[in-house]
Amino acid sequence: MPNIAALWVDLRQNGGDFVRAVVISSEFIRESQPFVPDSRQAWTRLVVAVLIGSLGSVGMWSVVVALPAVQNEFAATRGTASLAFTLVMLGFGSGGVLTGKITDRYGIVAAIGVGVGILGLGYVGAGFSSSIWQFILVHFLIGLSSSATFGPLMAEASHWFDRYRGLAVAIAASGNYVGGTIWPPVVNWGMQAFGWRDTHIAIGIFTAVTMTLSLILLRVLMGSETTRSHVNAPRPRVDVRLSTNALTAILSLASIACCVAMSMPQVHIVAYCGDLGYGVARGAQMLSLMLGFGIVSRIGSGFLADRIGGIRTLLIGSIAQGSALLMYLFFDGLTSLYVISALFGLFQGGIVPSYAIIVREAMPAAEAATRVGIVIFASVFGMSFGGFVSGVIFDATGSYAAAFLNGLAWNALNITIMVGLLLRARQRPALA
Repeated sequence: MPNIAALWVDLRQNGGDFVRAVVISSEFIRESQPFVPDSRQAWTRLVVAVLIGSLGSVGMWSVVVALPAVQNEFAATRGTASLAFTLVMLGFGSGGVLTGKITDRYGIVAAIGVGVGILGLGYVGAGFSSSIWQFILVHFLIGLSSSATFGPLMAEASHWFDRYRGLAVAIAASGNYVGGTIWPPVVNWGMQAFGWRDTHIAIGIFTAVTMTLSLILLRVLMGSETTRSHVNAPRPRVDVRLSTNALTAILSLASIACCVAMSMPQVHIVAYCGDLGYGVARGAQMLSLMLGFGIVSRIGSGFLADRIGGIRTLLIGSIAQGSALLMYLFFDGLTSLYVISALFGLFQGGIVPSYAIIVREAMPAAEAATRVGIVIFASVFGMSFGGFVSGVIFDATGSYAAAFLNGLAWNALNITIMVGLLLRARQRPALA
């Protein structure tokens, strides 16, 4: 805390310099009223973070709804059209590592600010695509630009909380599923009313404006602490008796495995419903339902992680996800698909945020955004690979049954890895 007498003398000596007086006063207020974790200000920041996440996640969901229309217009195969999702996820994942490093060094505001304009330009470019390959390639930019609104934003939110860290991380990650609940029906409506091209252009303009305004609000709320969130953070709570690099590699493999399984319904449910004769609109509704229940799952997993830890929470989610995926093999009626999609969302929604919680529990806070970015990159690689390979399997077999079996095998690998980590983990004693 600064010396009040010294500040007063400085103010008197520079009384004619109004600007300097304001600077000195602001510095005193900032340092005498430091940010407090779990405070009302922390929760306000979190609300804005969820808003930003819901806007920035549009690229992950619009391409799923647009896939059949784009495939038909360009006369492409299902596997080729699915590459657009692959590219958006690869951009999202690789961008997560880059924006994670930017976040750890310069703060989350700078990281998100890097991509806002690119997101708008990416969607406008998609709307003007003259070939399927232009449409596919521009989605790499869309994914890259929105990367900071997920992994790095979760890591940043973890610095704002101590007691409710797991819940906060899960809520921050829910912005992705809020967007997944809202965007598919909106995109479908826009495509029906105006066509997929005009809809993409409108999305680009809308997200550029609204994300800029939301980012300005977050900057105001964070003040001068935009680059200092992890300073003086306590040491990791959990010891898994592995180096940071080794744990990062293991978590990355686990996230690939779970997300190959996760991608099958999320990427192909719209096309699957179309193939069954239920129509694309029904599939968009199921996707929205899946992601809506995913929000409930993410918040619930946050509560659970604050009580039993991230590793156990992730293991429970992975077992439940495999159970729901198995149901798709035995039921394909319209009502059954609605119910299973809701269950799938309820079971799997908390899996990915649990990786961020594990990183914060077992790794240094100063590296959190970068490490989370690496693991999220692995997860989106799993999503993109899973979405693509499911399309290829469908093209080869004419059915999604083999694709669901492929997802189950990858899910079993994830469960095996998490059981191994659970057996190694032990709680560190608190420092005196």
